[in-house]
Amino acid sequence: MREMLGVAIEAAKEAGKILKENLGKSIEIGFKGEINLVTDIDLKSENIIVQIIRNKYPDHQILTEEGEGHKGTSSNKWIIDPLDGTTNYAHGYPCFCVSIAFEKNGDILFGVIYDPVLDELFTAEKGKVACLNGRKIRVSSTDKLIHSMLATGFPYDLRESQNNNLIHFNNLIMSAQAIRRAGSAALDLCYVAMGRFDGFWELKLSPWDVAAGSLIVREAGGMVSDFKGGAFDIYSKEILASNGKIHYEMVQVLKRGMV
Repeated sequence: MREMLGVAIEAAKEAGKILKENLGKSIEIGFKGEINLVTDIDLKSENIIVQIIRNKYPDHQILTEEGEGHKGTSSNKWIIDPLDGTTNYAHGYPCFCVSIAFEKNGDILFGVIYDPVLDELFTAEKGKVACLNGRKIRVSSTDKLIHSMLATGFPYDLRESQNNNLIHFNNLIMSAQAIRRAGSAALDLCYVAMGRFDGFWELKLSPWDVAAGSLIVREAGGMVSDFKGGAFDIYSKEILASNGKIHYEMVQVLKRGMV
């Protein structure tokens, strides 16, 4: 497992180097939906990650956001977001990261998230500690929602669907100290894990958005669930993560906005 974690770290840092070198430069931008972007840098980042993993583990499955993965023949699966925060990146806003998780038989065994701008490497192994640049991290000790700083995001179909997080946002902004919307779910989860945020919720995310970050939160002592406080699944469409102390309060507020 340590060898595979090392490969994930190598891949994340190599991809991060590409992202940082091209930030603010002229890039090619395409659209997967009306406001859902993809850039040529997403694809370059993904290609280098996939290449590094396949060179070491050619039979492993690879699930990626941009679809350049590999079906493989093994029960081992790598789950990759080569650029979480693409819209930020396309606008030159320096809040984005690379996210890589490893799943075996439905269980996430380790996760790596790398922010190349701040050179912050978040890692976690199941049953062990979560770390930032090799140093142990823990969730915050905030025990009241009204004293909490939260994070969230909005789905790309917010103009078409009533289930667009606006009701939850309105309810929680009246219940918490503050809410931030930075544009990178993976980094939001890391910030919960290290106590920069006390809680995070979002809906309609994909496995590559949450696989690594959800493990990092848990191994830092936090809680991860669905909006009702039930079991979390990376393949489901809602996630609630917190320091654990405000989790029940957040669940109660989220229940009020269920559609």
